[in-house]
Amino acid sequence: MRPIARAVAIGLAATLPFAALAAEIAGVKLEDKIRIAPNAPELILNGAGVRTRIILKVYVAGLYLPEKKGTTADVLALGGAKRIAMAMLRDLTAQQLTGALNDGFSANNAPADQDRYKAPLAELTAIMNALGEAKKGDVIALDYVPDVGTRVLLNGVEKGKPIADEGFYRALLKVWLGDRPVDSDLKKGLLGQS
Repeated sequence: MRPIARAVAIGLAATLPFAALAAEIAGVKLEDKIRIAPNAPELILNGAGVRTRIILKVYVAGLYLPEKKGTTADVLALGGAKRIAMAMLRDLTAQQLTGALNDGFSANNAPADQDRYKAPLAELTAIMNALGEAKKGDVIALDYVPDVGTRVLLNGVEKGKPIADEGFYRALLKVWLGDRPVDSDLKKGLLGQS
């Protein structure tokens, strides 16, 4: 197994005692099922794809849900634990990550929701900026854990404090699944449409 694929498989499985590989995209192996917290239900890989910017492959993303969903509306309506995992295919600064995240958030959420979630988005941005950078092979997971909130993990290690509010996590998912996603092919992949 190539070093990057091994590191990513380990990073994605870091919180799982039992994981089965489901897919390999751009050399990144994604787990079929994961558990993001000891008492959380098992999540299944809904879909995955590559985030491309211009011609550069940036990361492989996988969306994990309690059950498969094929539309944005169905994903956003689904309650419970969720994960979006990003396995880096290149080195990125925290500012590159948060800049794209903030742009995607603004492009896919109505002004009222942007105002409503301004503080949680600032908290998330601060947590991600504190990472400094993401190296090729690193895995950043954005989890929603009921009764805990949105949390950021780098290679399986939680960073910062969880951000309460399931509505914020739904608004965050629109970065990838909204009407103007950061990458339309990636959106199709995450929804299992490609």
